[in-house]
Amino acid sequence: MLGPDFPFPYDDWLSHPDGLGRIPDEYRGVPVAVIGAGISGLVTAYELMRLGMRPVLYEAGPIGGRMRSPAFDGRPDATADLGAMRFPSSATAFNHYLELVGLETRPFPNPLSSASGSTVIHMGGERHYARCPEELPDIYQEVGAAWDKALQEKAEFFAMNDAIRRRDTAAIKAIWNPLVRDLDNESFHGFLAQAPTFQSFRHREIFGQVGFGAGGWDTDYPNSILEILRVVYTGAEDDHRLIVGGSQQLPLGLWAHRPDDLAHWPAGTSLESLNHGASRGRVRGIERTADGIRVHGMDGTAAVYPAVVYTPHKRTLVTNVRCAASLLPQPVWTAVERSHYMGSSKLFVLVDRPFWRERDPRTGREVMSTTLTDRMPRGVYLFDDGPDRPGVMCLSYTWNDDSLKMAPLTVEERLVSVLDVLSEIYPEVDIRSRIIAPPRTVTWETEPHFMGAFKANLPGHYRYQRRLFTHFMQDELPGHQRGLFLAGDDVSWTAGFAEGAVTTGLNAVWGVMNHLRGVTRPSNPGPGDLFHALAPVDLPDD
Repeated sequence: MLGPDFPFPYDDWLSHPDGLGRIPDEYRGVPVAVIGAGISGLVTAYELMRLGMRPVLYEAGPIGGRMRSPAFDGRPDATADLGAMRFPSSATAFNHYLELVGLETRPFPNPLSSASGSTVIHMGGERHYARCPEELPDIYQEVGAAWDKALQEKAEFFAMNDAIRRRDTAAIKAIWNPLVRDLDNESFHGFLAQAPTFQSFRHREIFGQVGFGAGGWDTDYPNSILEILRVVYTGAEDDHRLIVGGSQQLPLGLWAHRPDDLAHWPAGTSLESLNHGASRGRVRGIERTADGIRVHGMDGTAAVYPAVVYTPHKRTLVTNVRCAASLLPQPVWTAVERSHYMGSSKLFVLVDRPFWRERDPRTGREVMSTTLTDRMPRGVYLFDDGPDRPGVMCLSYTWNDDSLKMAPLTVEERLVSVLDVLSEIYPEVDIRSRIIAPPRTVTWETEPHFMGAFKANLPGHYRYQRRLFTHFMQDELPGHQRGLFLAGDDVSWTAGFAEGAVTTGLNAVWGVMNHLRGVTRPSNPGPGDLFHALAPVDLPDD
């Protein structure tokens, strides 16, 4: 996922034998606050610890953030990934930490992938069964070809894909920067509607349901087309994998991991040991003092730090945390206020066994498949660990308006609504009789510490995104606005992907190191060292 906006090779920086850098001796052991213990906060804290600082973590909920994998009641070996659940192989910085912690992955059962076995597309009351895209009716082949052609004719897909694979930053910029200027005001739907290959409403409707890679994208139609291009250019919708045992294992693994290359701390030190086994809880406020930045906890405690990294959704700076206005430049505050977030709901159940693998004697097909439908469930995903173990079913995965339909419903009402639709698609399958534990569900826009699944820029929001992403470069800011760093996937150019959470955390690591007069080694320059050579194009305001 070498992004076209800022094509810095984070994976190379992480894997270089000379390390990320070093800090002056007087700052070794200095406490630095990291607010939020999702994957961005854990990566940030882990690397600050390796550099010799003492990260102090604050977290309002359990460690993991949207990498949340609760177990089903009475079955600790069966989990539901309520947030992040599929990760592209192109997410090389994220995969660095997967390998570091030693987690096992396997292919994610996306629609029409070999891992899913089979897929049912249910649209307009019609049902189509397929094991691969080529088995769908001809009109679906036309839609797929129309998307490929639109990407090439309107967005130079092949040239950009090749430049990213070769890591040719000059070629990437030569293609991308003009596209930003031309397409910043264009929505996803507008891009399709203006493409000669998508003049048919029926084609746009089918594409919205079936989409590319992981499924339909019509709930993304109002968003900026630049958001979509970043995803397809970087392979973020291809070759997805899941983390066996649940995605929350990664942040928990970093919390407990004991690096063998610490710059200051004794062998055996971990984030868990430095934080005495627990985070400091929720943050109530952040303010500037004469000697640093004071963080107030909800428990009444307060501490002053020379640097603070804020990784939760940035809208919580407006709603949940009393943050002094002077800590951020006014244009950054405007970007925070104007950010648009996608909503999302999921509903999981645990069943006695992966019965969907059984064959219907009349058709010879599986009795149930990965399903995409224009009805309330929208996406149905099936997970199994073998025929003799319980199976996990994601009965519904919805976005935006579809998610809002779920928001006011109780867990049982959600289950009834979804099962009613699935009984029409699969009239011979009795799912409810196989459920062996209470459902697990979430609606991210109603979660008080999130209020959304992830950010998705609307047309015209490029400038706001640039302000947030580049905030880690603080040398030109006045002194009273230095030291608070923003990180998290909503600061990245690829919100909704853990890779963006990881890479903006690494930007913050460089920012804190630079703020404390640390340096990278000449052999391994960091994102701030190469910023001006790779900086996102700066669109004029006038």
